[in-house]
Amino acid sequence: MVKSSKEKIHEDEIKILEKLTKNSNESIDMIAKHCGFSRQKVWRFIKQLEMSHMIWGYTAIVDVEKQNLQKYMMFFKRSMQTFDKKSSEEINLDSILNDYLKIGIRIESSYYIHGEYDWVIIFIAKNLIQAKKFVSLITSKYPGLIEKIHLARVLYSPRVHHIINPHPLRAKDIP
Repeated sequence: MVKSSKEKIHEDEIKILEKLTKNSNESIDMIAKHCGFSRQKVWRFIKQLEMSHMIWGYTAIVDVEKQNLQKYMMFFKRSMQTFDKKSSEEINLDSILNDYLKIGIRIESSYYIHGEYDWVIIFIAKNLIQAKKFVSLITSKYPGLIEKIHLARVLYSPRVHHIINPHPLRAKDIP
């Protein structure tokens, strides 16, 4: 059975996306070689994926421990109070950007989730004191909207954004 051109285009997009997620820093020439495509085809696909926001950013994975920093996860359970218009516009944390930057917090990721908690923020802080200041900032900026917060420090990441940690953790190293 002959594939339609839409199916073939989708398969080609998937091949390119797989290569980009493994290493977004890889050259277009190398991606083209691995996928069996021309350089121009890969470039055109990447530009189309960026314009459609299928790809909406590129990043480097940084070893926070080598910077003497720590990674934390903050889990929120919302209260039953409904969001007002102002709170719903500010929930993306951009409105308090200057506040958390002042205390030295870098937000890595933020997710609205389903389960026991409603939201998780993954962030970088100097230490537990700084992380707790961020928790206080969040509770003060969104009064009455948060029922419960759980803060956890990330001790080890075996894989981040599809990339295997180059520093494998041995069982004897687990605290």
